[in-house]
Amino acid sequence: MKTYKIAVIPGDGIGKEVVPEGVAVLEALGRRFDIGFEWGEFDWNCERYLETGRMMAEDGIEQLSAFDAIYLGAVGWPEVPDHVSLWGLLIPIRRCFQQYINLRPVKLFEGVPTPLAGRKPGDIDFICVRENNEGEYSEIGGRLYRDSAEEMAVQQSVFTRKGTDQVLRYAFDQARARPKKHLTSATKSNGIIHTMPFWDERVVEVAKDYPDVRWDKYHIDILTAHFVAHPDWFDVVVGSNLFGDILSDLGPAVAGTIGIAPSANINPEGDYPSMFEPVHGSAPDIAGKGIANPIGQVWSAAMMLDHLGEDEAAATLENAIERVLADGGTRTCDMGGTANTREMGEVLIQAITD
Repeated sequence: MKTYKIAVIPGDGIGKEVVPEGVAVLEALGRRFDIGFEWGEFDWNCERYLETGRMMAEDGIEQLSAFDAIYLGAVGWPEVPDHVSLWGLLIPIRRCFQQYINLRPVKLFEGVPTPLAGRKPGDIDFICVRENNEGEYSEIGGRLYRDSAEEMAVQQSVFTRKGTDQVLRYAFDQARARPKKHLTSATKSNGIIHTMPFWDERVVEVAKDYPDVRWDKYHIDILTAHFVAHPDWFDVVVGSNLFGDILSDLGPAVAGTIGIAPSANINPEGDYPSMFEPVHGSAPDIAGKGIANPIGQVWSAAMMLDHLGEDEAAATLENAIERVLADGGTRTCDMGGTANTREMGEVLIQAITD
């Protein structure tokens, strides 16, 4: 039996409710495929911050480095400013572990209604590859003349050749492995005069090594419109930290619901643990009610298994999710049903063991 050490961070809000369902599903899958899990749970969240002034332990990164992967629920709570919670937990993990790829699949499943008229399963099936460590989300900048009429804020974007090329190569590799072999680059080089032309130049240069991959580019403004009007155009979409963040939320929305969307923060080389989390966030408005949809958390577990090399188990879990959604008998409230979080988790486990 292969055993993996998984760091579990339920985090805030509904993370505390959906993570246990994800763990239960993984345990059921492990019994079927002879995979073992050693869980290490960490109470790092906004509640801890309000009590101690820190989102995670001072040696938190060192503690996490002993694990094969990190399974995260959600980060954020109204009493703690978002930039405090994010920069106190999620972003340090992404950067210290060089998780420079954020990967988010977008797929319309049978049984999931989409807000786009006339679209059906098969029309929407692509992945968003987001640069996850630099770009617009840098720490460089500051505030001047605080609380005065002359107050100003400066935020620097950082695009390195290494950082840009490695995310582009990852995206081209993903496109090469898919049937359509098509990559779309998000840019804004008509308005952002330095970083985006640099990004475009690197796309052209990297593309030379992928003659079998067809590629195009769109400015981010029209690209968001095409996501709505022509989602069937896309196969692999790659963007900077900010553009990728926006597009990878819009994608699941056009595919029906952000409530089931997963994501992976990946260190492709495997030098450090990668981290897997749903897209939906902590959802304070429904936290504590036991009605959150656990599918995003469970699908993130499938991405974790795939990253760990457990291809068959990952495919089985993805197929189970697809069958449960297609069946339509069990739905949480975000999808128009009445099932609670636990009931949805039980149905997913049943689909694995059938």
